[in-house]
Amino acid sequence: MGLFSICLSRVITASGRGRAWAAVLFATMLLASTEAAIAGDDPSYVTFGVGAFDIFDDQTAAEFDLQLRLNRGLWIFLPQAGVFATSDGALYGHVGFYSDFDLGSRLILSPSISVGAYHDGGGKDLGGVVEFRSAIELAYRFDNKSRVGLQFGHLSNAHIYDSNPGEEFIIVNYSLPISLN
Repeated sequence: MGLFSICLSRVITASGRGRAWAAVLFATMLLASTEAAIAGDDPSYVTFGVGAFDIFDDQTAAEFDLQLRLNRGLWIFLPQAGVFATSDGALYGHVGFYSDFDLGSRLILSPSISVGAYHDGGGKDLGGVVEFRSAIELAYRFDNKSRVGLQFGHLSNAHIYDSNPGEEFIIVNYSLPISLN
């Protein structure tokens, strides 16, 4: 199943905030379909993030993120893998795709979508192990290609389980350029 198909299925199957968020992500990816907009000469990154998980509900927890973002992919879709842990014991590991779009010489818009495995630990029960992660980041690129960005995202099981509370997160990321020769 292609990335656009996955995004479109999220728009169709999501509810409430999840549907709105999936629709925004899908529209962003459709509108940014020209290679001229792609931040093509940027390196791969290791991204470190800290923020809050479950930001709109009563179980907000600190979130600590680690991601690997590769600069070689298919068309505008670049591979990513990551893991996060929360202060209440939840863990999530994921793989997926992101895209980088230049909004001038310094600003980068990066929508992403992943699938992964979630363990709630002492935190929020999201209904099951398989969870989908959609996010969008606005980052500032420094002269040395490192970036600092603000990422907002949604974690949901897309109704593949009986319970699908879905949760939002917000993270401040620092992306460190790396060479993977």
